[in-house]
Amino acid sequence: MPRIDAWLICGGRWHDFDFARLELLKLLAEDQDVRVRVSWDFRDVEFLSTARCVISYTCDLRPSQAEQEALSDYVRAGGRWFALHGTNSVFEFKPDGVHSPRALPTLMQTLGSQFIAHPPIAPYRVQVSPGADHPFVHDIAPFETADELYLCEYHGEIRPLLETRFSGEARGFAESSWPDDTPRLVAYLHPYGAGEVLYYTLGHCRGRWDMQPMLEEYPRIERGSWELPVHYMLLRRGIAWAKGQLA
Repeated sequence: MPRIDAWLICGGRWHDFDFARLELLKLLAEDQDVRVRVSWDFRDVEFLSTARCVISYTCDLRPSQAEQEALSDYVRAGGRWFALHGTNSVFEFKPDGVHSPRALPTLMQTLGSQFIAHPPIAPYRVQVSPGADHPFVHDIAPFETADELYLCEYHGEIRPLLETRFSGEARGFAESSWPDDTPRLVAYLHPYGAGEVLYYTLGHCRGRWDMQPMLEEYPRIERGSWELPVHYMLLRRGIAWAKGQLA
């Protein structure tokens, strides 16, 4: 088998990136043909010229316009990007709540979505979207998780894979009112040029020191969906998809 070069970007704010990075690297290491470039941010875009796949677990990272365009060009040219959790998030903290500025349109149009808000963490039910026929969700039974439930706006053609339901208030966010009882996507495919993005929102994690300087010490360890075997199954499938081993 030929060598597979993967680029893992794992960094940002408000999450336990050490934990997420280690877990993703362990999954990538299950394939002896994979070699991984690990980055804290998107500055190593030159690696896209040789990368078979891109995997990102970030929060509130703001790639430059040149970096956004390099990522966009990579997907348009046929690349696959497995984007996790907060990759589509940008935050501004203001007196009226947490804002999600539309400051990175190239990035969000490539990803197919932008995070806007989430309600307080509480258990919710995830199920395969009606009509979804893709190996990523094959034989996935409905499951319950206690994770961040992402409320997003979408760009371009979106093919739903996993979803949940929510209507109500996302307390603490500027765009807090979500009264319409419509499906909230947990995973989707976004065809983009000759390539594609697979976005999967689950996987929140936070440790004691991850809210500094806002809080000196966070009062609890949060592992969310990382405590569920189905989460690891979906991550393995997403990685296989990114490598071109899952249609």
